Amino acid sequence: MSKAGSSILQGAREALAFAKGDTMGHQVHVPDEVDVKLIRKRLGMSQGQFAKTFGMKLTTIQSWEQRRFQPDPAARAYLTVIEREPGAVFRALGVSEKKPGSSPAGSRPNR
Repeated sequence: MSKAGSSILQGAREALAFAKGDTMGHQVHVPDEVDVKLIRKRLGMSQGQFAKTFGMKLTTIQSWEQRRFQPDPAARAYLTVIEREPGAVFRALGVSEKKPGSSPAGSRPNR
């Protein structure tokens, strides 16, 4: 097997192990709490825009913001990535960034 093939196979094995819960010595940190309202406001989005853009239910966003419920660990991880690297999430999801005063999410930004 080629060096590239071996590397790809090793990466696939590691991804499978990680998916099964083996962090292979890597420490994964998911915050205990996230401030969904703060994240959303920093992006200049309404609750509806935020929910639609990131594939969530509006009622879920409202519940999190009113602190009736706390996001589960997977949602907290996703929200942390949205907070820290929003551009990467927008690119991965194929949507444009929503900035205050700009056109609605989903339209192409002027860059």
